Amino acid sequence: MSTTTATTTVPSAGTGPRPSRLRTLTAPRKRVIRDWDPEDTAAWEAGNKAVARRNLAWSVATEHVGFSIWSIWSVMVLFMPQAVYGFTAADKFVLVAVPTLVGAVLRVPYTMATACFGGRNWAIVSGIALLVPTVLTWWLMVNPGHSLATFLVVAGLAGLGGGNFASSMTNINAYFPQRMKGWALGLNAGGGNIGVPVVQLVGLLVIATLGNRCPEVVCATYLVLLAVASIGAAVFMDNLDHQTANPKAMLEVLRHADAWVISLLYVGTFGSFIGFGFAFGQVLNQTFLAGLTGGATPTPAQTAAASLHAAQIAFVGPLLGSLSRVWGGRLADRRGGAVVTVWTFVGMAVAGVLVTTAARADDVTKGAATGVQLTGLIGGFVLLFLLSGIGNGSVYKMIPALFEAKAAAVPGSRLERTAWSRSMSGALIGIAGAIGGLGGVLINLGLRASYQGAAHSATAAFVVFTLFYVGAAVLTKVRFRR
Repeated sequence: MSTTTATTTVPSAGTGPRPSRLRTLTAPRKRVIRDWDPEDTAAWEAGNKAVARRNLAWSVATEHVGFSIWSIWSVMVLFMPQAVYGFTAADKFVLVAVPTLVGAVLRVPYTMATACFGGRNWAIVSGIALLVPTVLTWWLMVNPGHSLATFLVVAGLAGLGGGNFASSMTNINAYFPQRMKGWALGLNAGGGNIGVPVVQLVGLLVIATLGNRCPEVVCATYLVLLAVASIGAAVFMDNLDHQTANPKAMLEVLRHADAWVISLLYVGTFGSFIGFGFAFGQVLNQTFLAGLTGGATPTPAQTAAASLHAAQIAFVGPLLGSLSRVWGGRLADRRGGAVVTVWTFVGMAVAGVLVTTAARADDVTKGAATGVQLTGLIGGFVLLFLLSGIGNGSVYKMIPALFEAKAAAVPGSRLERTAWSRSMSGALIGIAGAIGGLGGVLINLGLRASYQGAAHSATAAFVVFTLFYVGAAVLTKVRFRR
Protein backbone atom coordinates (compact mmCIF):
# COMPACT_ATOMS: atom_id res chain seq x y z
CA MET A 1 0.00 0.00 0.00
CA SER A 2 1.05 3.59 -0.46
CA THR A 3 0.13 6.34 1.94
CA THR A 4 0.85 9.87 0.88
CA THR A 5 1.01 13.47 1.91
CA ALA A 6 2.02 16.47 -0.14
CA THR A 7 5.67 15.85 0.72
CA THR A 8 6.20 12.14 1.41
CA THR A 9 5.52 8.86 -0.33
CA VAL A 10 5.73 5.44 1.36
CA PRO A 11 6.15 2.59 -1.14
CA SER A 12 3.82 -0.34 -1.03
CA ALA A 13 5.02 -3.58 0.52
CA GLY A 14 4.95 -6.79 -1.43
CA THR A 15 3.99 -5.31 -4.78
CA GLY A 16 7.40 -5.54 -6.43
CA PRO A 17 8.87 -3.14 -8.97
CA ARG A 18 6.67 -1.54 -11.54
CA PRO A 19 7.30 -2.29 -15.22
CA SER A 20 9.66 0.41 -16.50
CA ARG A 21 7.48 1.13 -19.54
CA LEU A 22 4.79 2.55 -17.24
CA ARG A 23 6.98 5.17 -15.57
CA THR A 24 6.68 7.83 -18.24
CA LEU A 25 2.93 7.67 -18.64
CA THR A 26 2.07 10.11 -15.89
CA ALA A 27 3.72 12.91 -13.98
CA PRO A 28 1.56 14.21 -11.14
CA ARG A 29 3.79 15.94 -8.61
CA LYS A 30 1.67 16.11 -5.45
CA ARG A 31 -0.23 13.61 -3.33
CA VAL A 32 1.12 10.62 -5.29
CA ILE A 33 0.41 6.99 -4.40
CA ARG A 34 3.09 4.71 -5.84
CA ASP A 35 2.95 1.01 -6.71
CA TRP A 36 -0.77 0.66 -6.11
CA ASP A 37 -1.89 -2.96 -6.48
CA PRO A 38 -5.60 -3.45 -5.64
CA GLU A 39 -5.28 -7.21 -6.18
CA ASP A 40 -2.92 -7.47 -3.16
CA THR A 41 -5.53 -8.74 -0.69
CA ALA A 42 -3.40 -8.25 2.42
CA ALA A 43 -2.60 -4.64 1.57
CA TRP A 44 -6.23 -4.05 0.60
CA GLU A 45 -7.52 -5.13 4.00
CA ALA A 46 -4.67 -3.38 5.81
CA GLY A 47 -5.65 0.06 4.55
CA ASN A 48 -5.84 0.28 0.77
CA LYS A 49 -9.61 -0.27 0.94
CA ALA A 50 -10.06 2.90 2.99
CA VAL A 51 -7.89 4.90 0.58
CA ALA A 52 -9.86 3.61 -2.43
CA ARG A 53 -13.20 4.40 -0.83
CA ARG A 54 -12.12 7.91 0.15
CA ASN A 55 -11.12 8.64 -3.43
CA LEU A 56 -14.34 7.03 -4.66
CA ALA A 57 -16.46 9.26 -2.40
CA TRP A 58 -14.94 12.51 -3.71
CA SER A 59 -14.85 11.22 -7.25
CA VAL A 60 -18.61 10.72 -6.98
CA ALA A 61 -19.03 14.25 -5.61
CA THR A 62 -17.07 15.95 -8.41
CA GLU A 63 -18.67 13.82 -11.12
CA HIS A 64 -22.11 14.45 -9.65
CA VAL A 65 -21.76 18.21 -9.94
CA GLY A 66 -20.27 17.80 -13.42
CA PHE A 67 -23.32 15.83 -14.56
CA SER A 68 -25.60 18.51 -13.14
CA ILE A 69 -23.86 21.26 -15.11
CA TRP A 70 -23.87 19.04 -18.20
CA SER A 71 -27.64 18.67 -17.95
CA ILE A 72 -28.44 22.16 -16.68
CA TRP A 73 -29.98 23.14 -20.02
CA SER A 74 -32.58 20.39 -19.66
CA VAL A 75 -33.81 22.59 -16.80
CA MET A 76 -33.17 25.96 -18.41
CA VAL A 77 -35.54 25.16 -21.30
CA LEU A 78 -38.38 24.99 -18.77
CA PHE A 79 -37.61 28.63 -17.90
CA MET A 80 -37.78 29.70 -21.56
CA PRO A 81 -41.33 30.53 -22.74
CA GLN A 82 -41.43 31.04 -26.49
CA ALA A 83 -43.03 34.47 -26.08
CA VAL A 84 -39.94 35.72 -24.19
CA TYR A 85 -37.03 33.83 -25.77
CA GLY A 86 -38.49 33.14 -29.22
CA PHE A 87 -37.45 29.47 -29.44
CA THR A 88 -39.71 26.64 -30.64
CA ALA A 89 -39.86 23.12 -29.22
CA ALA A 90 -37.59 21.93 -32.05
CA ASP A 91 -35.05 24.66 -31.16
CA LYS A 92 -35.03 23.51 -27.54
CA PHE A 93 -34.27 19.90 -28.52
CA VAL A 94 -31.23 21.20 -30.40
CA LEU A 95 -30.29 23.30 -27.38
CA VAL A 96 -30.13 20.24 -25.12
CA ALA A 97 -28.46 18.10 -27.82
CA VAL A 98 -25.43 20.41 -28.15
CA PRO A 99 -24.05 19.92 -24.61
CA THR A 100 -24.68 16.19 -25.03
CA LEU A 101 -22.52 16.21 -28.16
CA VAL A 102 -19.73 18.28 -26.63
CA GLY A 103 -19.67 16.16 -23.48
CA ALA A 104 -19.49 12.97 -25.53
CA VAL A 105 -16.58 14.19 -27.64
CA LEU A 106 -14.65 15.45 -24.60
CA ARG A 107 -14.78 12.06 -22.96
CA VAL A 108 -11.88 10.84 -25.10
CA PRO A 109 -9.33 13.49 -24.02
CA TYR A 110 -10.71 13.47 -20.47
CA THR A 111 -9.98 9.74 -20.30
CA MET A 112 -6.29 10.47 -20.90
CA ALA A 113 -6.24 13.47 -18.58
CA THR A 114 -5.89 11.38 -15.42
CA ALA A 115 -2.79 9.72 -16.89
CA CYS A 116 -1.24 13.08 -17.80
CA PHE A 117 -2.16 15.10 -14.70
CA GLY A 118 -3.30 12.65 -12.01
CA GLY A 119 -6.82 11.85 -10.84
CA ARG A 120 -6.81 14.36 -7.98
CA ASN A 121 -5.27 17.16 -10.00
CA TRP A 122 -7.67 16.74 -12.90
CA ALA A 123 -10.71 16.57 -10.60
CA ILE A 124 -9.72 20.00 -9.25
CA VAL A 125 -9.04 21.56 -12.67
CA SER A 126 -12.13 20.15 -14.37
CA GLY A 127 -14.33 21.28 -11.49
CA ILE A 128 -13.03 24.85 -11.56
CA ALA A 129 -13.48 24.95 -15.35
CA LEU A 130 -17.22 24.42 -14.90
CA LEU A 131 -17.53 27.82 -13.26
CA VAL A 132 -17.34 29.34 -16.76
CA PRO A 133 -20.48 27.75 -18.33
CA THR A 134 -22.39 28.17 -15.06
CA VAL A 135 -21.73 31.92 -14.89
CA LEU A 136 -22.44 32.38 -18.62
CA THR A 137 -25.70 30.43 -18.34
CA TRP A 138 -26.76 32.74 -15.49
CA TRP A 139 -25.97 35.83 -17.56
CA LEU A 140 -27.66 34.58 -20.72
CA MET A 141 -30.86 33.46 -19.02
CA VAL A 142 -31.43 36.81 -17.34
CA ASN A 143 -30.70 38.65 -20.58
CA PRO A 144 -33.08 37.12 -23.18
CA GLY A 145 -33.12 38.39 -26.73
CA HIS A 146 -29.87 36.83 -27.92
CA SER A 147 -29.73 34.59 -30.96
CA LEU A 148 -30.07 30.82 -30.88
CA ALA A 149 -26.41 30.59 -31.93
CA THR A 150 -25.35 32.44 -28.77
CA PHE A 151 -27.39 30.08 -26.63
CA LEU A 152 -25.91 27.08 -28.43
CA VAL A 153 -22.34 28.26 -27.71
CA VAL A 154 -23.02 28.67 -24.00
CA ALA A 155 -24.91 25.37 -23.85
CA GLY A 156 -21.96 23.72 -25.59
CA LEU A 157 -19.63 24.91 -22.82
CA ALA A 158 -21.83 23.07 -20.33
CA GLY A 159 -20.66 19.94 -22.15
CA LEU A 160 -17.42 20.22 -20.15
CA GLY A 161 -19.35 18.53 -17.36
CA GLY A 162 -19.93 15.48 -19.53
CA GLY A 163 -16.20 14.89 -19.89
CA ASN A 164 -15.82 14.54 -16.12
CA PHE A 165 -17.50 11.15 -16.27
CA ALA A 166 -14.72 9.58 -18.35
CA SER A 167 -11.85 10.91 -16.23
CA SER A 168 -13.62 9.92 -13.01
CA MET A 169 -14.43 6.38 -14.20
CA THR A 170 -10.92 5.80 -15.53
CA ASN A 171 -9.47 6.97 -12.24
CA ILE A 172 -11.70 4.79 -10.05
CA ASN A 173 -11.20 1.76 -12.31
CA ALA A 174 -7.53 1.75 -11.27
CA TYR A 175 -8.28 1.82 -7.53
CA PHE A 176 -10.45 -1.29 -7.11
CA PRO A 177 -9.79 -5.03 -7.52
CA GLN A 178 -11.44 -6.97 -10.30
CA ARG A 179 -13.95 -8.63 -7.97
CA MET A 180 -15.32 -5.20 -6.94
CA LYS A 181 -15.16 -3.24 -10.19
CA GLY A 182 -18.82 -3.70 -11.06
CA TRP A 183 -19.87 -2.30 -7.69
CA ALA A 184 -17.29 0.50 -7.63
CA LEU A 185 -17.84 1.64 -11.22
CA GLY A 186 -21.61 1.33 -10.80
CA LEU A 187 -21.54 3.43 -7.62
CA ASN A 188 -19.23 6.03 -9.15
CA ALA A 189 -21.30 6.29 -12.31
CA GLY A 190 -24.64 6.15 -10.48
CA GLY A 191 -23.56 8.88 -8.06
CA GLY A 192 -22.55 10.98 -11.04
CA ASN A 193 -25.66 10.23 -13.06
CA ILE A 194 -27.86 11.28 -10.17
CA GLY A 195 -26.68 14.80 -10.87
CA VAL A 196 -29.22 14.83 -13.72
CA PRO A 197 -32.33 14.40 -11.53
CA VAL A 198 -30.88 16.54 -8.74
CA VAL A 199 -30.46 19.61 -10.97
CA GLN A 200 -33.98 18.97 -12.27
CA LEU A 201 -35.26 18.76 -8.70
CA VAL A 202 -33.55 22.06 -7.91
CA GLY A 203 -35.30 23.51 -10.97
CA LEU A 204 -38.63 22.12 -9.75
CA LEU A 205 -38.19 23.75 -6.34
CA VAL A 206 -37.38 27.08 -7.96
CA ILE A 207 -40.37 26.91 -10.34
CA ALA A 208 -42.72 25.79 -7.55
CA THR A 209 -41.66 28.57 -5.15
CA LEU A 210 -40.53 31.46 -7.37
CA GLY A 211 -42.15 30.71 -10.73
CA ASN A 212 -40.47 30.12 -14.08
CA ARG A 213 -38.73 33.51 -14.17
CA CYS A 214 -35.82 32.90 -11.75
CA PRO A 215 -33.34 30.57 -13.50
CA GLU A 216 -30.40 32.40 -11.89
CA VAL A 217 -31.22 30.70 -8.57
CA VAL A 218 -30.35 27.32 -10.11
CA CYS A 219 -27.03 28.66 -11.40
CA ALA A 220 -26.15 30.28 -8.07
CA THR A 221 -26.78 26.98 -6.26
CA TYR A 222 -24.33 25.18 -8.50
CA LEU A 223 -21.63 27.81 -8.18
CA VAL A 224 -21.57 26.97 -4.46
CA LEU A 225 -21.59 23.20 -5.07
CA LEU A 226 -18.75 23.49 -7.59
CA ALA A 227 -16.62 25.27 -5.02
CA VAL A 228 -17.34 22.61 -2.37
CA ALA A 229 -16.57 19.68 -4.71
CA SER A 230 -13.32 21.21 -6.00
CA ILE A 231 -12.05 22.00 -2.49
CA GLY A 232 -13.00 18.50 -1.34
CA ALA A 233 -11.08 16.94 -4.23
CA ALA A 234 -8.01 19.02 -3.37
CA VAL A 235 -8.08 18.00 0.29
CA PHE A 236 -9.14 14.34 0.15
CA MET A 237 -8.18 12.80 -3.23
CA ASP A 238 -4.87 11.30 -4.41
CA ASN A 239 -3.00 10.75 -7.66
CA LEU A 240 -1.85 7.31 -8.80
CA ASP A 241 1.56 7.15 -10.47
CA HIS A 242 0.53 4.45 -12.94
CA GLN A 243 -2.69 5.61 -14.57
CA THR A 244 -2.43 4.09 -18.02
CA ALA A 245 -5.23 5.39 -20.25
CA ASN A 246 -2.75 6.83 -22.73
CA PRO A 247 -3.02 7.61 -26.48
CA LYS A 248 -1.27 4.37 -27.42
CA ALA A 249 -3.81 2.35 -25.42
CA MET A 250 -6.68 4.33 -26.98
CA LEU A 251 -5.48 3.32 -30.44
CA GLU A 252 -4.70 -0.27 -29.50
CA VAL A 253 -8.12 -0.90 -27.98
CA LEU A 254 -9.80 0.12 -31.24
CA ARG A 255 -8.27 -2.93 -32.91
CA HIS A 256 -10.45 -5.18 -30.77
CA ALA A 257 -13.82 -5.84 -32.43
CA ASP A 258 -15.42 -6.41 -29.03
CA ALA A 259 -14.57 -2.82 -28.09
CA TRP A 260 -16.79 -1.52 -30.90
CA VAL A 261 -19.61 -3.88 -29.97
CA ILE A 262 -19.52 -2.81 -26.32
CA SER A 263 -19.51 0.84 -27.40
CA LEU A 264 -22.62 0.21 -29.48
CA LEU A 265 -24.32 -1.46 -26.53
CA TYR A 266 -23.46 1.55 -24.42
CA VAL A 267 -25.26 3.73 -26.95
CA GLY A 268 -28.42 1.82 -26.03
CA THR A 269 -27.92 2.04 -22.25
CA PHE A 270 -26.14 5.27 -21.37
CA GLY A 271 -27.24 6.97 -24.59
CA SER A 272 -30.84 6.27 -23.61
CA PHE A 273 -30.31 7.47 -20.06
CA ILE A 274 -28.69 10.79 -20.92
CA GLY A 275 -30.78 11.37 -24.04
CA PHE A 276 -34.07 10.80 -22.26
CA GLY A 277 -32.75 12.59 -19.18
CA PHE A 278 -32.26 15.73 -21.26
CA ALA A 279 -35.46 15.30 -23.29
CA PHE A 280 -38.02 13.83 -20.85
CA GLY A 281 -38.93 17.20 -19.34
CA GLN A 282 -39.37 18.76 -22.76
CA VAL A 283 -41.54 15.85 -24.00
CA LEU A 284 -43.73 16.19 -20.92
CA ASN A 285 -43.83 19.95 -21.30
CA GLN A 286 -45.07 19.66 -24.90
CA THR A 287 -47.64 17.02 -23.90
CA PHE A 288 -49.05 19.13 -21.07
CA LEU A 289 -48.95 22.32 -23.13
CA ALA A 290 -50.90 20.69 -25.95
CA GLY A 291 -53.50 19.51 -23.45
CA LEU A 292 -53.85 22.98 -21.90
CA THR A 293 -54.03 24.94 -25.16
CA GLY A 294 -55.60 22.51 -27.63
CA GLY A 295 -53.07 23.67 -30.20
CA ALA A 296 -53.68 27.40 -29.70
CA THR A 297 -50.97 29.89 -28.76
CA PRO A 298 -50.25 29.40 -25.04
CA THR A 299 -50.70 32.20 -22.54
CA PRO A 300 -47.93 32.93 -19.99
CA ALA A 301 -50.03 31.26 -17.29
CA GLN A 302 -50.46 28.11 -19.39
CA THR A 303 -46.73 28.02 -20.17
CA ALA A 304 -45.86 28.32 -16.48
CA ALA A 305 -48.38 25.60 -15.55
CA ALA A 306 -47.02 23.20 -18.17
CA SER A 307 -43.43 23.84 -17.00
CA LEU A 308 -44.39 23.13 -13.39
CA HIS A 309 -46.26 19.92 -14.28
CA ALA A 310 -43.28 18.72 -16.35
CA ALA A 311 -40.75 19.59 -13.64
CA GLN A 312 -42.78 17.69 -11.04
CA ILE A 313 -42.31 14.46 -12.99
CA ALA A 314 -39.17 14.85 -15.12
CA PHE A 315 -36.65 14.24 -12.31
CA VAL A 316 -38.18 10.89 -11.28
CA GLY A 317 -36.92 8.92 -14.30
CA PRO A 318 -33.26 10.03 -14.13
CA LEU A 319 -33.30 9.56 -10.35
CA LEU A 320 -34.41 5.94 -10.60
CA GLY A 321 -32.04 5.32 -13.52
CA SER A 322 -29.11 6.64 -11.48
CA LEU A 323 -29.94 4.50 -8.46
CA SER A 324 -30.51 1.37 -10.55
CA ARG A 325 -27.06 1.74 -12.10
CA VAL A 326 -25.44 0.79 -8.80
CA TRP A 327 -27.67 -2.27 -8.56
CA GLY A 328 -26.88 -3.13 -12.18
CA GLY A 329 -23.16 -3.17 -11.43
CA ARG A 330 -23.60 -5.34 -8.35
CA LEU A 331 -25.95 -7.70 -10.20
CA ALA A 332 -23.40 -8.00 -13.02
CA ASP A 333 -20.70 -8.90 -10.47
CA ARG A 334 -22.83 -11.88 -9.44
CA ARG A 335 -24.53 -12.94 -12.68
CA GLY A 336 -22.17 -11.72 -15.39
CA GLY A 337 -22.34 -8.50 -17.37
CA ALA A 338 -23.49 -10.07 -20.64
CA VAL A 339 -26.41 -11.98 -19.11
CA VAL A 340 -27.72 -8.89 -17.34
CA THR A 341 -27.27 -6.78 -20.47
CA VAL A 342 -29.29 -9.16 -22.66
CA TRP A 343 -32.28 -9.08 -20.34
CA THR A 344 -31.94 -5.34 -19.89
CA PHE A 345 -32.39 -4.74 -23.61
CA VAL A 346 -35.33 -7.15 -23.73
CA GLY A 347 -37.01 -5.12 -21.01
CA MET A 348 -36.19 -1.85 -22.75
CA ALA A 349 -37.83 -3.12 -25.92
CA VAL A 350 -40.98 -3.92 -23.94
CA ALA A 351 -40.91 -0.44 -22.35
CA GLY A 352 -40.42 1.08 -25.79
CA VAL A 353 -43.56 -0.67 -27.04
CA LEU A 354 -45.49 0.72 -24.06
CA VAL A 355 -44.32 4.31 -24.71
CA THR A 356 -45.00 4.01 -28.44
CA THR A 357 -48.50 2.64 -27.88
CA ALA A 358 -49.39 5.41 -25.42
CA ALA A 359 -47.98 8.13 -27.69
CA ARG A 360 -49.82 6.76 -30.72
CA ALA A 361 -53.10 6.62 -28.78
CA ASP A 362 -52.63 10.27 -27.81
CA ASP A 363 -51.95 11.18 -31.46
CA VAL A 364 -55.27 9.81 -32.67
CA THR A 365 -57.33 11.12 -29.74
CA LYS A 366 -58.56 14.70 -29.82
CA GLY A 367 -57.98 16.96 -26.84
CA ALA A 368 -55.69 16.40 -23.87
CA ALA A 369 -54.07 13.03 -23.22
CA THR A 370 -56.23 10.75 -21.08
CA GLY A 371 -55.14 9.39 -17.73
CA VAL A 372 -54.45 5.98 -19.25
CA GLN A 373 -52.36 7.49 -22.03
CA LEU A 374 -50.32 9.59 -19.60
CA THR A 375 -49.82 6.57 -17.35
CA GLY A 376 -48.53 4.54 -20.28
CA LEU A 377 -46.24 7.32 -21.48
CA ILE A 378 -44.79 8.19 -18.07
CA GLY A 379 -44.69 4.60 -16.84
CA GLY A 380 -42.90 3.45 -19.99
CA PHE A 381 -40.35 6.23 -19.67
CA VAL A 382 -39.70 5.42 -16.01
CA LEU A 383 -39.17 1.77 -16.94
CA LEU A 384 -36.75 2.84 -19.68
CA PHE A 385 -34.77 4.89 -17.15
CA LEU A 386 -34.66 2.03 -14.64
CA LEU A 387 -33.48 -0.49 -17.20
CA SER A 388 -30.99 1.85 -18.86
CA GLY A 389 -29.43 2.38 -15.43
CA ILE A 390 -29.10 -1.36 -14.88
CA GLY A 391 -27.63 -1.71 -18.38
CA ASN A 392 -25.12 1.06 -17.72
CA GLY A 393 -23.72 -0.90 -14.80
CA SER A 394 -23.73 -4.26 -16.57
CA VAL A 395 -22.06 -2.99 -19.77
CA TYR A 396 -19.29 -1.31 -17.80
CA LYS A 397 -18.75 -4.52 -15.85
CA MET A 398 -18.17 -6.25 -19.20
CA ILE A 399 -15.20 -3.98 -19.99
CA PRO A 400 -12.68 -5.02 -17.28
CA ALA A 401 -13.92 -8.63 -17.47
CA LEU A 402 -13.28 -8.67 -21.22
CA PHE A 403 -9.68 -7.49 -20.93
CA GLU A 404 -8.92 -9.59 -17.89
CA ALA A 405 -9.74 -12.61 -20.05
CA LYS A 406 -7.70 -11.29 -22.98
CA ALA A 407 -4.73 -10.53 -20.66
CA ALA A 408 -4.10 -14.26 -20.23
CA ALA A 409 -2.59 -14.27 -23.73
CA VAL A 410 -0.33 -11.25 -23.07
CA PRO A 411 3.32 -12.21 -22.46
CA GLY A 412 5.06 -11.02 -19.30
CA SER A 413 4.63 -11.08 -15.56
CA ARG A 414 1.38 -10.86 -13.64
CA LEU A 415 1.99 -7.17 -13.00
CA GLU A 416 2.54 -6.52 -16.70
CA ARG A 417 -0.64 -8.39 -17.65
CA THR A 418 -2.56 -6.51 -14.97
CA ALA A 419 -1.15 -3.20 -16.23
CA TRP A 420 -2.17 -4.07 -19.81
CA SER A 421 -5.68 -5.05 -18.73
CA ARG A 422 -6.05 -1.84 -16.71
CA SER A 423 -4.75 0.21 -19.62
CA MET A 424 -7.16 -1.33 -22.13
CA SER A 425 -10.09 -1.11 -19.72
CA GLY A 426 -9.41 2.55 -18.98
CA ALA A 427 -9.13 3.36 -22.67
CA LEU A 428 -12.37 1.57 -23.56
CA ILE A 429 -14.20 3.23 -20.66
CA GLY A 430 -13.42 6.57 -22.28
CA ILE A 431 -14.23 5.48 -25.83
CA ALA A 432 -17.46 3.68 -24.89
CA GLY A 433 -18.48 6.65 -22.77
CA ALA A 434 -17.93 9.02 -25.68
CA ILE A 435 -19.81 6.87 -28.19
CA GLY A 436 -22.57 6.23 -25.65
CA GLY A 437 -22.94 9.96 -25.14
CA LEU A 438 -23.47 10.37 -28.87
CA GLY A 439 -26.51 8.13 -28.43
CA GLY A 440 -28.00 10.90 -26.32
CA VAL A 441 -27.45 13.34 -29.17
CA LEU A 442 -29.20 10.99 -31.60
CA ILE A 443 -32.17 10.64 -29.26
CA ASN A 444 -32.66 14.40 -29.02
CA LEU A 445 -32.21 14.90 -32.76
CA GLY A 446 -34.59 12.01 -33.43
CA LEU A 447 -37.22 13.57 -31.19
CA ARG A 448 -36.70 16.93 -32.88
CA ALA A 449 -37.22 15.39 -36.32
CA SER A 450 -40.28 13.52 -35.10
CA TYR A 451 -41.88 16.69 -33.70
CA GLN A 452 -41.19 18.46 -36.99
CA GLY A 453 -43.08 15.74 -38.90
CA ALA A 454 -46.65 15.98 -40.07
CA ALA A 455 -48.00 14.48 -36.83
CA HIS A 456 -46.01 16.89 -34.58
CA SER A 457 -45.43 14.09 -32.07
CA ALA A 458 -42.64 11.84 -30.80
CA THR A 459 -44.25 8.54 -31.86
CA ALA A 460 -42.03 7.94 -34.91
CA ALA A 461 -38.90 8.42 -32.81
CA PHE A 462 -40.14 5.94 -30.18
CA VAL A 463 -40.61 3.30 -32.88
CA VAL A 464 -36.99 3.69 -33.98
CA PHE A 465 -35.69 3.52 -30.41
CA THR A 466 -37.65 0.33 -29.73
CA LEU A 467 -36.29 -1.40 -32.83
CA PHE A 468 -32.76 -0.50 -31.73
CA TYR A 469 -33.28 -2.16 -28.34
CA VAL A 470 -34.45 -5.35 -30.04
CA GLY A 471 -31.33 -5.37 -32.22
CA ALA A 472 -29.06 -4.70 -29.23
CA ALA A 473 -30.55 -7.65 -27.32
CA VAL A 474 -29.90 -9.97 -30.25
CA LEU A 475 -26.35 -8.65 -30.71
CA THR A 476 -25.46 -9.15 -27.04
CA LYS A 477 -26.91 -12.65 -27.06
CA VAL A 478 -24.93 -13.67 -30.16
CA ARG A 479 -21.64 -11.98 -29.28
CA PHE A 480 -21.24 -12.25 -25.52
CA ARG A 481 -23.78 -14.56 -23.90
CA ARG A 482 -21.26 -17.39 -23.95
